[in-house]
Amino acid sequence: MADPKGFLKTRERQTPARRPVALRLMDWKEVYEQGDAATTRKQAGRCMDCGIPFCHHGCPLGNLIPEWNDLTWRGEGRQAIERLHATNNFPEFTGRLCPAPCESSCVLAINQPAVTIKQVEVSIIDQAWANDWVDPHPPERLTGKTVAVVGSGPAGLAAAQQLTRAGHTVAVFERDDRIGGLLRYGIPDFKMEKKHLENRLRQMQAEGTRFRANVTIGTDISWDDLRARYDAVVVATGALVPRDLPIPGRDLPGVHFAMEYLVQQNRVGAGDTVVDQISAEGKHVVVLGGGDTGADCIGTAHRQGALSVTNLAIGTQPPSERPESQPWPMSPTLFEVSSAHEEGGERVYLASTVEFLSNEIGELRAIRVAETEYLDGRRVPKSGTEREIPADLVLLALGFTGTEGEQLEEQLRVVSERGNVQRDGDYQTSESGVFVAGDAGRGQSLIVWAIAEGRAAAAAVDRFLEGDTQLPSPVRPTDRAISI
Repeated sequence: MADPKGFLKTRERQTPARRPVALRLMDWKEVYEQGDAATTRKQAGRCMDCGIPFCHHGCPLGNLIPEWNDLTWRGEGRQAIERLHATNNFPEFTGRLCPAPCESSCVLAINQPAVTIKQVEVSIIDQAWANDWVDPHPPERLTGKTVAVVGSGPAGLAAAQQLTRAGHTVAVFERDDRIGGLLRYGIPDFKMEKKHLENRLRQMQAEGTRFRANVTIGTDISWDDLRARYDAVVVATGALVPRDLPIPGRDLPGVHFAMEYLVQQNRVGAGDTVVDQISAEGKHVVVLGGGDTGADCIGTAHRQGALSVTNLAIGTQPPSERPESQPWPMSPTLFEVSSAHEEGGERVYLASTVEFLSNEIGELRAIRVAETEYLDGRRVPKSGTEREIPADLVLLALGFTGTEGEQLEEQLRVVSERGNVQRDGDYQTSESGVFVAGDAGRGQSLIVWAIAEGRAAAAAVDRFLEGDTQLPSPVRPTDRAISI
């Protein structure tokens, strides 16, 4: 498998270069340059014959990583995409957006830099699209059963594609004006251009999946009516309720949730006219939250022409190397410099926001912060350390607390717990025939978990409708991380 001595001959980990900062800030194109095919093959050849591929355990989808590394090294791209598609419906999404827990579990990572699994993955699918190797796979026969999928993010799309290929008639409902969920409106173009989403949607339409945008289930169609019209329903509405920061000054104009800001920019990028757009142009911007959403806000603010960008995180700065408390093959929490951080701005850790401050006419002018200290396991502002940071625009990227489930509870009588819709071991809710996949059931998580749950929920739906299923089921709803 792959080059038996590849990891000895090529010890350096090499990924495609990012476009120069000054150049990429002038547009919204993806930050990475096109990878060199010869380099990618050499990097794939670093995959060692480790005996037990722990990367399988690190990936919720169970991707057959050593197999398509080997095929890439051999130059057999068409076979590589077949092996990749065997477990992953959308490698063009995960190859760009997933934090790659598989690489943390790579055996080579014990004493060398891990294999560039994520880069090999995206190179396989990009080559496949370029060579027209991604064909529609319509079902050989129709079952006569109908399924409604509510939500068109990665979990909903994965469930829809699997169920369509199983022969069911599937309709995907989306309340926004375009299909894609957060893939469409939550991810900035500089991380993933929307052409990749459009390619996949065309394939799904050719297979028979039907898309219904601009339809809000619970309002335009009640949940009860939807359940009556379809043999099964998959709830894949995500976990979109943002975590707020209820401190003095929260209601000042200029303090916004991150997703409100990112969605507007994505609409502008799609050619829409956005009235009163939230813009960072000519402003001092403060982003609260040190995760991926915060980084997306930072990169967007830079491209909009912010005067300054400050990123505040309430906790300590993560270590640069794997801590002893998170040994291999666990996925460690590490300090990372994303493309957005590389583009400028200041990152501040142990910063607790105390108050949003206004000027004499009621406009946001600054935020008051203090150092974070830990008292009885709680993070609190340290007295006497307060200071002000200029701010014309504050973006709250503090994560999400759950799904918008009130109508589900009222109309379908399903049960929510901690903001998530409860389901059993087969992804089914307390209402027969209603299933839940992705963040709506498990809470805010990774795109790779969303796709895995979408595939697994599809298998459960197929079994419910047909009595049996041939669809793969990679994970169970109770899985949080795979123990090794």
